[in-house]
Amino acid sequence: MTIQINEALFEETSHSPSLIDLVGYEEAQQIIDFCFIANPYYPTPAMVEEMVRQFPLLIKSYPSSNPLVGARHLAEVLNVDPEHLIIGNGATELITEVCHLLVSDIGVPIPTFGEYLEKIDRGRLRLYPLRAEDGYRLDLRHYLAWVERSSLHAALVINPHNPTGQLVSLDEMHDFLERARGLGLVIVDESFIDFSAVEVPSLLRSADRYPNLVIVRSMSKHCGVPGLRLGYCYTGNAQRVAHLRASLPTWNINTLAEYFLSLLPGTNAEYHAARQRVIEDVQWLYQALCQIDGITVYPTGANFVCFRVDNGMTAKEVQRRLLVEHRMYVRDCSNKQGMDRYHIRVASQGDEKDRQLISALPRVL
Repeated sequence: MTIQINEALFEETSHSPSLIDLVGYEEAQQIIDFCFIANPYYPTPAMVEEMVRQFPLLIKSYPSSNPLVGARHLAEVLNVDPEHLIIGNGATELITEVCHLLVSDIGVPIPTFGEYLEKIDRGRLRLYPLRAEDGYRLDLRHYLAWVERSSLHAALVINPHNPTGQLVSLDEMHDFLERARGLGLVIVDESFIDFSAVEVPSLLRSADRYPNLVIVRSMSKHCGVPGLRLGYCYTGNAQRVAHLRASLPTWNINTLAEYFLSLLPGTNAEYHAARQRVIEDVQWLYQALCQIDGITVYPTGANFVCFRVDNGMTAKEVQRRLLVEHRMYVRDCSNKQGMDRYHIRVASQGDEKDRQLISALPRVL
């Protein structure tokens, strides 16, 4: 049966339209969603069963009015100070608050995650286009020199980069932050950093060294719970913590999300096993994509791989053919400002599904 696609949805958002919105609930169950950039192995089945068991009580209860309740559970697994950890209704809530409260003007490398472009008005936003001929790789020294020449107050770095997945090393990030001490604010988005290596190269442990640093992370990605809407930010700057906390609603996360946070300390070993399994899957997917003719594949430190289509087909054409002919949904990056019409992003969905993509993609190309 031919899939009926609601094409208008592609023009209405800078993100990928939800697969359910695109084709309907029933049809979506028959399609592999490679736009879904979340851990497929966590939460564990036992965690889900426990949340289902508690569901009748949770939906009849208010979440805590004390933000430190959830923060302490999360801080335990992150090994950070809960007093400096702010939990949000998804990372997007925190991105919105940080951009509205703390940013007077900011440099943003493009292409990037669309929320940073949409939540900062154009009068405060300066775009730093990454070069296609350099593989959209961010050179931090050149970027900081441009920020300083432009007399900007703040700078954004997404690491690993979204949408290419390319990783800046921890040593390079420390060097950048040391040289950027004169800036009023540095936002580092680490939403995919847990998939970069077995030893996570995050700035969280050293964030207190940089008073101008705010780290933003999405739990949708590394914990695999986009429907719970959980994200967090961390800063060693107590004044900024107070400012951000005061701007958030009292009950900004729901009871189900708060209960999920309480399960994290007891399942930390399972989480890291799941995370490492994703890393292995992505390494296989990257190597397999590199063997396919007609595409150029970018190195990745995330749980997804980005590639450029080189045979003349557009990303939109490849996306639609994979969806209609093979029931696979991949991310067409054409609506990413600063990127051309030929880039596709695919998130690993586990070994079996990834192998199906590797089988179908050459036939489409």
